[in-house]
Amino acid sequence: MEKYLDPALWERLALDAWAWTLAHVLTLEAAVQALLILVAFLVARLLAPHMEKLVQAALGHRRFPSFLVRPVRALGALSLPVLWLALQWFTVFAAAGAGYPNRLIESVVSLLTAWVVIRYASGFVRDSGFAKLLAIAAWSVAALNLVGLLDPTIQTLDSMAFSLGDIRLSVLGILKAALVLMIMLWLAGVISRLIEHRLDVARALSPSARVLIGKLVRVLLIIIAVITALESIGIDLTALAVLGGAIGLGIGFGLQKVISNLMSGIILLMDKSVKPGDVIAIDNTFGWINRLSARYVSVITRDGIEHLIPNEDLISQRVENWSYSDSLIRLKLPIGISYESDVPLAMKLAVEAAETVPRVLDKPAPVCRLMNFGDDSVELELRVWIDDPQKGVVNVRSEVLLNIWNIYHEQGIEFPFSQRDLHIRSSVPLDVHLTKDSDKDPAKDAEET
Repeated sequence: MEKYLDPALWERLALDAWAWTLAHVLTLEAAVQALLILVAFLVARLLAPHMEKLVQAALGHRRFPSFLVRPVRALGALSLPVLWLALQWFTVFAAAGAGYPNRLIESVVSLLTAWVVIRYASGFVRDSGFAKLLAIAAWSVAALNLVGLLDPTIQTLDSMAFSLGDIRLSVLGILKAALVLMIMLWLAGVISRLIEHRLDVARALSPSARVLIGKLVRVLLIIIAVITALESIGIDLTALAVLGGAIGLGIGFGLQKVISNLMSGIILLMDKSVKPGDVIAIDNTFGWINRLSARYVSVITRDGIEHLIPNEDLISQRVENWSYSDSLIRLKLPIGISYESDVPLAMKLAVEAAETVPRVLDKPAPVCRLMNFGDDSVELELRVWIDDPQKGVVNVRSEVLLNIWNIYHEQGIEFPFSQRDLHIRSSVPLDVHLTKDSDKDPAKDAEET
């Protein structure tokens, strides 16, 4: 402890620090690098407003993909550091090519890179724990690069390895594969969303074909991402052929239903038997198709309940598609009138009541038919056509029947109700006596009782 109180020690440390500053900081090379850093910052400061205007103009374009709005807006908010980083990288390459010292510029580049990555990624990472992990990793790489320990750290991580047959796996390789996989999956998602957006506006393709192409492109890009990640750590994919075959066989037995639904979904997309917007009825479920998925079909009923029906059910069961070839639907509305009513007038009034409903088509026109002479009523049937079953069927029936109710009451057409006549047959004669209330003798009645 006494040595730290020695003034000579502190004087010697101060002289060493000043000597290091003169040798590394207060030099012509450091001054030139500081000047280049300042010039790059000023140029970036000058160009940043123009970059922000370009980003805003691109975002305001009506054909700009919606899924790119958020990443591009986040990039526009970082116009100054991004431009500064790009210019600083240019100075690093120029100095390295000329053989000029660039240690100070590399330090600034490391700090700027970590800052931009953390700021940009924080806008997309919703998990706070993952965001902190990303920030720690970025600042750790920057700090190691500043103190010159990045290369030794990389060598140490690469030396921590183990072998599986001919495959060598190191900690560095695993980290590299994870990073490559994350980047490739992100790129796959961006590219697939861009293609799906383009397919949505391609009117020459049917809705089912758009969904099929979009799903196939997404799966293909994911496969490419996984293969690229495996290749990045030197794994020979041919060595995994036998293992992949065994795993595939196990998956075939264990995930039979899942594979069946997946293949059924592909068949549904290819044969176009159902597509988004179709009105279908299957197994007492009636509604319109919201979207097609790889495993199930989303069907929304008029109650607002979304049913997830496995694709296999739409292949193996009987499905009523009300809008397969066209959306014309005929509704049959049974009507009963009394035998005393004017039947031709009732038929005419029923047609007029249907024609006043907006959703009932004029062509084919509504018709009313005499179906049968029932026990209690003359049975009629009104037949109307609609072309928008996705808006509901019961509401149209209700509106037509309500109009018939009103117009029949106005014209005196009666609705019958069930009547039954009771006939009593007995072999024992019954004596019936009629008396007046005023002639009754209470004492006599009591005696008879």
